[in-house]
Amino acid sequence: MNRPVFRETPTGLPGFRLWPDALDAAAQRALLEQVLTAAETAPFYRPVTPGGRPFSVEMTGLGPLAWVSDRAGYRYQPTHPVTGRPWPLMPQALLDLWDVLTNWPAPPDACLVNLYRGEARMGLHQDRDEADLTAPVLSVSLGDTAVFRIGAAEGGKTRTLKLASGDVCALTGPARLARHGIDRLLAGSSQLVPGGGRINLTLRRAR
Repeated sequence: MNRPVFRETPTGLPGFRLWPDALDAAAQRALLEQVLTAAETAPFYRPVTPGGRPFSVEMTGLGPLAWVSDRAGYRYQPTHPVTGRPWPLMPQALLDLWDVLTNWPAPPDACLVNLYRGEARMGLHQDRDEADLTAPVLSVSLGDTAVFRIGAAEGGKTRTLKLASGDVCALTGPARLARHGIDRLLAGSSQLVPGGGRINLTLRRAR
């Protein structure tokens, strides 16, 4: 069986890889349905920072582990912080994307699912809670277009680009520790997510 071919767009930032329209409309709907079904047993919740400040996004997770934040700190854990139950399985479509686009020798063991609605955003940050910081981080966008900000790990200027529904991007190599975040959503740019908004799925090797 032939592996799918994805069109990669140069980003100008070494190690930051972008595949626009990697998922067509049917694939987006199928993946969203799986995510929403998983959220019936692992509901979206609003985490807080260690200082007690609520996030503007809601979160859940898929796979053996998922990233959580609360007053005890940032970490990966195998259970939902509200229900105490294991996270639902990661959809095969996500595992296939990881395999084809990253060529990493091991599958992802964590998928963070962020739900953005209204004024939700994500400040500039680095993904540093993983055991192996050479493993890639793969991100899938569903729903409203997001204004994504990214800059080099060592600091300096940042730039923005738009991530639309079906786009996939990755932080690899020299961009693995890039500073990145979401400035805002372009509300109404997609009708995919019921009730509006954007769902972002981030695949990682936590262990």
